[in-house]
Amino acid sequence: MDERTVLDILDRSGARLEGHFLLSSGRHGSTYMQCGRVFQHAEYAEKLCRALASRYSGIDAVAGPALGAVIMAYEVSRHLGCRNIFTERENGVMTLRRGFSIRPGERVLVVEDAVTTGGSVREVIEVCRSHGAEVIGVGALVDRTGGVNPFDVPFHALIQVHIPAWTAEECPLCAEGIPCVKPGSRPVPRADE
Repeated sequence: MDERTVLDILDRSGARLEGHFLLSSGRHGSTYMQCGRVFQHAEYAEKLCRALASRYSGIDAVAGPALGAVIMAYEVSRHLGCRNIFTERENGVMTLRRGFSIRPGERVLVVEDAVTTGGSVREVIEVCRSHGAEVIGVGALVDRTGGVNPFDVPFHALIQVHIPAWTAEECPLCAEGIPCVKPGSRPVPRADE
């Protein structure tokens, strides 16, 4: 699947938002990728996850962080013919819950809808490794890293998107007085963090 097709699906699903956004990094941006909107549409999820799954073989399990990658992990695993699990935070720590387990030596693919800094994915990788898994790679729909692999395993995304971001002080949208909204699920770091 080429990047133009991926971007078309993101646009048709309403995943690419334009406006003034407070990003989870604390920076401001004029574009936000709300990839969860893709998963409202089974046909889009099927196409994108099939394209991502086609890059991998010999996988025992697909893992993703809750909440954003729960459906994605399921759909990618369906195309790979393996099981899927998700991690979630318990008392602020990423962990396996709900009776999920990973057997030592299992080959695990970690997935995420969009990767910017890779923080949540690194936590999932650590959880998998702590159970003895071999994490063979990370797959994503959208790569917002600027072309830098933030992981110690191979990373593949269906599309790479560059989205400019600014501090509040340098933000041209703030200067224009355009209201800023926070669309993401992660808390914005405090200025003293």
